[in-house]
Amino acid sequence: MTNDERTIVPAGEGWRSRTMLMGGLIGAVLGLLSAYLYVRSAEEAHDPGEAPEAPETRDAVKLGVALLAIVRTIAEWGKR
Repeated sequence: MTNDERTIVPAGEGWRSRTMLMGGLIGAVLGLLSAYLYVRSAEEAHDPGEAPEAPETRDAVKLGVALLAIVRTIAEWGKR
């Protein structure tokens, strides 16, 4: 398999723009999906109109660390 067959983003003019657009679209879709699943779960667990409790700080920190690990992995792909 040649190096050209393994590339995720085709080389050539505009590869930066295509990469940024795809990353933005994927991020938006994942964000909307996450929000939908959170709301659906909260509605199933609580009475109608009752808001869920805010996440605890440690849960937010765990999520942040996990997201940073994902971003770091993606950034490492650029070095290959």
